[in-house]
Amino acid sequence: MITHYALNTPNSHKISIALEELALPYRVEVVDVRAGEHLTPAFRQINPNGKIPAIVDHDSNTTVFESCAILMYLAAKANRLMPIAPNERWEALQWLFLQASGAGPMFGQWAWFTYYAGEPVPYAIERYRIEAERLCSVVDARLQGRDWMCGAYSIVDIAYFGWFHCLAAMHFDLGRHAGLGRWYARMLSRPAVQRGIAIPSPLPGWDAARKLG
Repeated sequence: MITHYALNTPNSHKISIALEELALPYRVEVVDVRAGEHLTPAFRQINPNGKIPAIVDHDSNTTVFESCAILMYLAAKANRLMPIAPNERWEALQWLFLQASGAGPMFGQWAWFTYYAGEPVPYAIERYRIEAERLCSVVDARLQGRDWMCGAYSIVDIAYFGWFHCLAAMHFDLGRHAGLGRWYARMLSRPAVQRGIAIPSPLPGWDAARKLG
């Protein structure tokens, strides 16, 4: 049994999707960051960085934090959704790390300064918009002529989907990138993805008048 510490966030939904795709037994423990539950000593024992998501695999007594590390752990546990051949595996890892270092942080900062920063900071919004748009173009180019990011469907697709789904919820038109738009629709058609983006609950709603892009 796995305990999935989560909230309705893009990174938490990545893990929910993977758990559903892999059909691993799990339960969800909601960590309300708005109430400071991520800062408690008990949660800091699970993730010293005080962030969600995190998992505890009670079968192996293993704790893992950081969403892409969790995805790798789950794929290894189930022996699915990650290439085994060395060259294909390294290709997948490159794209997975780009999501962790690029798409997630840049999309997140763009969303933060657009919706949550209080006082508008035009320079910050424009800075992160430009980089987020560039990364959308990089992923779109990768998806030209491909169904999935790296050969067969994998945790790489799940990793990117968490944040592209957030952009779509913030009214960014993914369809302006044809390959990306087709991939996003393909992802949304998967039953496990549909279940995962509702666990522990769907993303919050955002004001369309302040849409991204």
